[in-house]
Amino acid sequence: MVKLNKKKKAYLLIVFGLIILALGILLSISLGANDMSFKTTIQSLFSSNVDINTNIVKDIRLPRAIAAVLVGGFLAVSGAIMQGITRNPIADPSVMGITQGATFTIAIALVLQVLIPGFALGSFGLMIFAFLGASISGLLVYFVSSKSRGKVDPVKLALAGTALGTLLVSLAMAVSMYFNLSQQLSFWIAGGLTSAKWEGVKLLFIVGGVSTILAMVMAPKITILSLGEEVAIGLGQNTNLVRFICLLLVILLAGSSVAVAGNIVFVGLIVPQIVKAIVGADYKYIIPCSLVLGAILLVYSDIMARMINPPFETPIGSLTALLGVPVFIYLVRKETK
Repeated sequence: MVKLNKKKKAYLLIVFGLIILALGILLSISLGANDMSFKTTIQSLFSSNVDINTNIVKDIRLPRAIAAVLVGGFLAVSGAIMQGITRNPIADPSVMGITQGATFTIAIALVLQVLIPGFALGSFGLMIFAFLGASISGLLVYFVSSKSRGKVDPVKLALAGTALGTLLVSLAMAVSMYFNLSQQLSFWIAGGLTSAKWEGVKLLFIVGGVSTILAMVMAPKITILSLGEEVAIGLGQNTNLVRFICLLLVILLAGSSVAVAGNIVFVGLIVPQIVKAIVGADYKYIIPCSLVLGAILLVYSDIMARMINPPFETPIGSLTALLGVPVFIYLVRKETK
């Protein structure tokens, strides 16, 4: 039996993962209230004619499938970065209060639309509000948890993120209940891709794509930082600068994802752990593999969300939570031992 090294395992994971992902995208576009054959789906993708099938595929299902790919991949990459820079296997973007910050600013945006006549943000405007909320809360947690200039305590980071996240969600729920907006806000809390449009895909592609490229550039430094503060300093690395840049990347990746798909939990926790078990601890391989595996997880979760109780949809956040909670418990027990 031939034993593969970590590099070959990473390449095989990416190649086979892309094949599985392509099949998932095709399934996602084909399945729905109006099921289509693969042949019809492919013809509609490349057709220049204007008909019902073409409109459904190009304007509704294709942007949704692409959004699932990008959101899943970016959440997984942000989780991998968080686990690397904090040396914490149960770290997740929600640790920094990013998803909660987005939920709060979405609640504010919905209230403004009620209070100000003629004030209509549209889907893109709501995305911008969510992105700003995620960014502000993430940066606030970073500075609150800094022991000294630019130096972050991982324990304080988790505590500050949890405290701020709980506060922001409580405020968002209070505001939404007072103005009778609970139903509108519930989408952002449960998470889903029902409202994914080309505007959201563009936002994800620009912000998340650039951030992912930068994350791959930073991968060797993340690997060194994951070995420990003393080791990284001994190797001449500016740990404060590296950690700050990586936290900004986490904010951009997770913030843009939440802005489009709401609060989808545990993707950033599950995927990096699976990837590490396969390819090892080198982030040069962990980040691209997490990108592919995270995309696969969310694309197939979105398909399941539509098939469990048709024609209604199950929130994707519920499905990822069902997968993530057992993994989380296992990791906590493992760390305790």
